[in-house]
Order: sequence, then C-alpha cells, then structure tokens
Amino acid sequence: MFQSTRSLLRGATATPLRASWSRQQQVLACSRPAAMLSVRSFSTTGPAYKDAAQDTTTHKPKPKTGVVLMNLGGPGGQDEVHDFLLRLFSDGDLIPLPMQSYAAKFIAKRRTPKIKDQYMQIGGGSPIRKWTTEQGTAMEKILDKISPESAPHKHYIAFRYASPLTPEALESMKADGIERAVAFTQYPQYSCSTTGSSMNELYRQLQELDPQRKMKWSVIDRWFTHNGLVQAFANHIEAGLEQYPAETRDKVIILFSAHSLPMEVVNRGDSYPSEVAATVEAVMKKLNHRNPYRLVWQSQVGPKPWLGPKTDMAIMGLGEKGHNDQLLVPIAFTSDHIETLFELDLEYGEEAHKAGITGLKRAESLNADPVFIQAMADIVKTHLDETAPAGSSPISKQFEVRCPGCTNDTCKDTREYFKQ
Repeated sequence: MFQSTRSLLRGATATPLRASWSRQQQVLACSRPAAMLSVRSFSTTGPAYKDAAQDTTTHKPKPKTGVVLMNLGGPGGQDEVHDFLLRLFSDGDLIPLPMQSYAAKFIAKRRTPKIKDQYMQIGGGSPIRKWTTEQGTAMEKILDKISPESAPHKHYIAFRYASPLTPEALESMKADGIERAVAFTQYPQYSCSTTGSSMNELYRQLQELDPQRKMKWSVIDRWFTHNGLVQAFANHIEAGLEQYPAETRDKVIILFSAHSLPMEVVNRGDSYPSEVAATVEAVMKKLNHRNPYRLVWQSQVGPKPWLGPKTDMAIMGLGEKGHNDQLLVPIAFTSDHIETLFELDLEYGEEAHKAGITGLKRAESLNADPVFIQAMADIVKTHLDETAPAGSSPISKQFEVRCPGCTNDTCKDTREYFKQ
C-alpha cells in the first residue's frame, strides 16, 4: 500500500515469491544467496515501453470518458529514485515528519544510493507502471464494449510520487479534451494515507490546471468487497495452494499481508483496517473457509506503535509452533512492486529460510489477470451508470465523511470540491 516505506527507510527491496525456496536459490545463485520464490526482469534504465494512455501522438478517436488510475507509483529506473524519495518523504499525508521539507531532503539524499541498489536487485526499477498500463489498456477495451454510451474510454495514470504524476495526467486529459472524468483509486481499501493523499493532490492540481472546472468528475474511492476482486484473489490463492501436497493442502495457513498503519492514524478513525478485514473475510467465504488464516501487517517503521501483528513475526511464530506450510497473500496490493518483490519475497523469505521454514510461498499478485481487469471494468461501468442520472452524487457516502479525528483542512476542501 505505501510502496514499502519500511523498505525505503531501512534498505529493504524485492523480487517475487511464488515457487519453492530451493528453486529460487538455484536461479539466483550467481547474484544473491537469498531465498526467493520467483524472478522477473525489468528495465534498468526506465520503462522500455511507451505509455500509450498518455501518448498524445497516438492517433485514436477522441476519448469521451477519462478514467484516472491513481496509485503511489515507483521509480521506473535508477535516475528516478532520488526524486521519487523526495516526493514521498515530502508528503505529510503519508509520512508526517517534523520540519517536513528539510527532513525530506535529508532522508532522500541519504537513502538514494541504497535504494538504487535495492531496485537493481529487482531489475533496476519498479514494475508498477508497466502493470498499471497493461491493466488500463485492457480495461479500456472492455469498457468500450460494455458501456458504449460513455465510449470511447481512455485511461490515464496519476502516480503520487513517480512519473506520470497527477499534473502530467491532467495535462494529457486537457489535450484530449476530456470533459467526463473518473478518479479511480487502485487501492481497494481506503486510507487517508493513500487514496486520501492522492485525492488531496488531485484537488490541489485541479485548482491550477482546471480552474474553470471544465471536467466533470466523480470518484471511485474504495471497492474492497467487489465480487470480481474477491474472485481474483481466491483464484490466485487456490493456485498457490496447488503447490502443496494434496494430503496437507487444507492445513496450509493463509497469511493475508497488508501494509500496516501507525496507531495514531488508526485511532484517528481511518477505515483501512476494517476494510482490509472485510476483503479477507469475503475471500475466505469464497474459499469456503477450508484453510486456517490470519490477517497480518507489514512495513512498520520507526519507534511509534503500529498496527500488528507483524508479518515477519507471524511467519516466525507460526513456524516455531510447527506450522511449516504458510501461503502469503498480498491482500491490499493489486500489482507487484517493492513490497511484494522484496519485503515479502526476499526479506521475509530469507528470514524464514534461515529459520528452517521451508513451506513458505506467496500467491501471485493480480497484475494483468483477466478476471481482475474485468472487475476493474465492471466497477467503472457500474459507477458511470450510478452517477449518470441528474442529481446523483459523484462521491460515495463513505468518502463524504472525514475521519472523526481529522484535523486536515485539505481533506474537507477536497470532499467539498468533488461533491459538487
């Protein structure tokens, strides 16, 4: 969820986890002695593809509806790491720091060399833009078929801390003449630190780039129990369980791992923990509750209290109690990035391997899964239908309500803006 703030602060990075530890060690024997579950390769000099969604030179029919896919993003190559870190640590919605601007510059400069090395271990950069582009392009095609009245559709990527940033997305939308726009968060579960931060940034940038409000906006701010999302997770879990012997398969403990939150954010009233738990329950119901499971939390950092139990401690604790077979499921992430590719696959995997836990595996991330992409299209289609009638609200009832303990005036202004 938070693009692994723990990794960025401590020096952790990744490469994906899905097969057995021994097979991954054979693959990586020449580069790293750590245990992993599988390996992908990405460009070391930035994205090796052209982002057609924001390529204004591509000759296509003028889009009628723009769908903005919002996420944290990640550096596509080595030369993007410093600026990514600087933007990330400058965001008080995500990481509140004393003397934020000065602290952000100091941390970004200090961390850049190590984080560059970490990204080199997963191929040189984050794959999140690649996956988001594939998802958005496939979603467009489905939407044009199932929602001809709002076609042609075009997706735009608005990352919070890496290119393409929110202003880049808005400039592309203006160039395309978009008048109907949907802000579609790619975090299924809402948090002020993720979707909230992206929405606040969208609001700020619209003040500058669309002061006359030529674009009509509506917001998809959460979709944590959508049936297509739940089915996609269930399918990937079933595929992961197939890696275990039939006689022990139903005893495998499913560990649903999500990015943790500081308890001060939880106590402020952030809905994220309850929404993650609701996703877990919906997935387990789809699986008929045939396996034991736990919801655990990763990426805690710093001395303050965070939501627990910690993922790595849960893995080790269960292993000590004789539970060798454990299947990790990144339940709050839909695309592979540093939190799955390093933190789960390398860091926790290596710790488990050293402790003799040989049955730890990870369910594959959703990425470009057709079931997941169909779910994305269905969510947008339903949303467009619900917001089409005159007088319908462009935002959900949940998004209208701020956290009980919220003191951020921008959160209030953002809701007022998109409610109109």
